[in-house]
Amino acid sequence: MTVIERFLKYVTFDTQSDDSTSVTPSTAKQMVFAQYLKNELETLELEDISLDEHGYLFATLPSNIDREVPTIGFIAHLDTSPDMTGANVQPRIVKNYDGKDIALCQEDNIILSPKQFPELLSHKNEDLIVTNGHTLLGADDKAGIAEIIGAMAYLKAHPEIKHGKIRIGFNPDEEIGLGAHKFDVEKFGAQWAYTMDGSEVGELEFENFNAAMAKIIIKGRNVHPGYAKDKMINSQLIANRLITLFPANETPETTTGYEGFFHLIGVQGSVEETTLSYIIRDHDIQKFEARKAFITSTVDQLNKDLGQELIFIEMKDQYYNMRSKVEPLMHIIDIAFAAMKEIGIEPLVKPIRGGTDGAQLSFKGLPCPNIFAGGLNFHGRYEFVPIQSIEKAMAVIVKIAEMTANRY
Repeated sequence: MTVIERFLKYVTFDTQSDDSTSVTPSTAKQMVFAQYLKNELETLELEDISLDEHGYLFATLPSNIDREVPTIGFIAHLDTSPDMTGANVQPRIVKNYDGKDIALCQEDNIILSPKQFPELLSHKNEDLIVTNGHTLLGADDKAGIAEIIGAMAYLKAHPEIKHGKIRIGFNPDEEIGLGAHKFDVEKFGAQWAYTMDGSEVGELEFENFNAAMAKIIIKGRNVHPGYAKDKMINSQLIANRLITLFPANETPETTTGYEGFFHLIGVQGSVEETTLSYIIRDHDIQKFEARKAFITSTVDQLNKDLGQELIFIEMKDQYYNMRSKVEPLMHIIDIAFAAMKEIGIEPLVKPIRGGTDGAQLSFKGLPCPNIFAGGLNFHGRYEFVPIQSIEKAMAVIVKIAEMTANRY
């Protein structure tokens, strides 16, 4: 089975995660996919295969050399984003893309166009896997899973490529920020690892946002509107007032690179009570702390202006910038950088405007930078992945394994 055949099979599994269930995995369907993959790894005759009750699937490709070299790992996640349905995914291959609009669904006029997504033009004359316009695709991160398993199958079929012990790991619930929470780093047993969860070809990332979430709860008082004078407190209007106090030029749609932001991701409200859900992001830890302090002081001041405490905050950190954990071990970046160069890929070292399981794993003792998996426009109907990008990512895994062995 080719890496592309694997990918096309994997996306047929609906594996959306769900942040409302409080169990791991957050959805039973992720375990269905994990069990399928376990059977596939057994067919490939990998060793030390284990699937625990929380949906963490580990396996080993044994070393084929007679000297000690570091055990390395490759990791990807089972789940797809809750942002759009992953049920009944129907991938289609657009061969030799010509740079023009792609009709994902002609009937509903759903068009993937380079006018809205100019990155398409970087992949002219390549073969693109697209959706039917009604689901996400699932390249985030089933492309990563296909690339890892494809690379292990390739290394088994080519024993002339020398490598040390390689551990692979597939975990649930990355998309809801919980993928690393029950990841047993000691059991995994690698000295370092790479998540295959990036986007465009060449991406190599060891910096990510520091991240927190804030839930702001605003209490109101509802009375009959005909008799509301000096009695009603409309929590929705207070929420609107609070939203306008946030800096308008520090949102996801107005920032790039290392710039942080406040992102209002949800509003639920009535006169009686309104909840605002924010995520807070910044690469710089001091600016990150300042952002959290801004929310607290802004709420305190508005409560003071209202003359009573009507606004309450629940805020918690989610993950931190992995740079501080990876930078002292830059040889793991150097190997990935050299591997890409060796196979003709220009490395694109850049900060992640988001987070990966690798960030949390790095703080749990498993340094874990992130490498491209090839997909673009994640989490929605316009997601696509070039076939050539998947093949290149698989080749990078093989080359990292080989170069790690050669280095030691």
